[in-house]
Amino acid sequence: MAWKTLDQMELAGKVVLTRVDLNVPVENGHVTDATRIEKIVPTVKAILDKGGKPVLLAHFGRPKGQPNPEFSLRQVLPALKAALPGRRIAFAEDCIGAPAKQAVSAMEKGDIVLLENTRFHAGEEKNDPALAAAFAALGDVYVNDAFSAAHRAHASTEGLARLLPACAGRLMEAELKALEAALGHPQRPVVAVVGGAKVSTKLDLLGNLVAKVNHLVIGGGMANTFLVAQGIEVGKSLAERDMAETARDILAKAKAAGCAIHLPQDIVVAREFKAGAASETLPANACPADAMILDAGPETVAEIAKVFEASKTLIWNGPLGAFEIEPFDAATNAAAARAAELTKAGKLISVAGGGDTVAALNRAGAAASFSYISTAGGAFLEWMEGKELPGVAALEE
Repeated sequence: MAWKTLDQMELAGKVVLTRVDLNVPVENGHVTDATRIEKIVPTVKAILDKGGKPVLLAHFGRPKGQPNPEFSLRQVLPALKAALPGRRIAFAEDCIGAPAKQAVSAMEKGDIVLLENTRFHAGEEKNDPALAAAFAALGDVYVNDAFSAAHRAHASTEGLARLLPACAGRLMEAELKALEAALGHPQRPVVAVVGGAKVSTKLDLLGNLVAKVNHLVIGGGMANTFLVAQGIEVGKSLAERDMAETARDILAKAKAAGCAIHLPQDIVVAREFKAGAASETLPANACPADAMILDAGPETVAEIAKVFEASKTLIWNGPLGAFEIEPFDAATNAAAARAAELTKAGKLISVAGGGDTVAALNRAGAAASFSYISTAGGAFLEWMEGKELPGVAALEE
């Protein structure tokens, strides 16, 4: 790995500026899901164990470069204290200048400081060197533990990393190692599952994957567009008919690269999009004109399971059908369960990410058995697309 970890850093007595993801859901001033807060605990504890003083930098919401009480990180403080019981955690009313300096200089061994929202400054999203320098003036070492923000070249993710000795936090380290194992130097054969509504939003992703994986399973509304591209009628299904030519290009690229593409062989159709709607399973080329495809059928699931069984590495992004409503979650649930079984048996390395994907795998009860689940939506997608992530690149230099 070209980047350093916490284990390689000398932190005793040093102020450690730690970029974390505290962009959590808040209702009426209370955090409703503290998952992201809990995920930073190993990094904060590791810094404390090494005698460092953790100073937390984070963004929250979209305040558009202006202080706004609605987006104050003060709301996150009680949940942060609950995740780190027995620790003194101070809050600074700004992330730079006098309030930040005073909070940092008052720190004693074992203390933690949470700085106010970095996006209260317009320079954050512009990666303003002056703002990065103002951050750097507060500390001695920089730790990035926010992979979810690594695809943004912001002052607290990219600019600051170039001004101080820098390394990856525990969460960032785990994420990068999992991704390296999945696409960097994977055990082959590699299968990727890509689902979701639209081909147009995942063009870069599909283009990158066909050159890197052995099998590509396409599901969800995207699969309908590929069926249309092959001259198959899909009735009233969600499909981007104007993307048919692009879909044919992707199929040709895959063929040239030796990547096998797997599309639905059978489909589950219904006349209305609602839970418990009357449905039927038909061959993929037999969708009635007045029906819509809402899931892949059991034959398709059996085929996907066979591909999983013959593979060593799985990357998953997006559901295979309308997973939010029964019975159209069946294909996603069954394929996820098989991937989970193979992972538990040590036969498959499975990495998944993206908002809908995490929700679908949690719903299927399979998430806990996957090798790694990334909670970083945009960054995970850009990594799958083969793009350089500024926040990671800055750590490598």
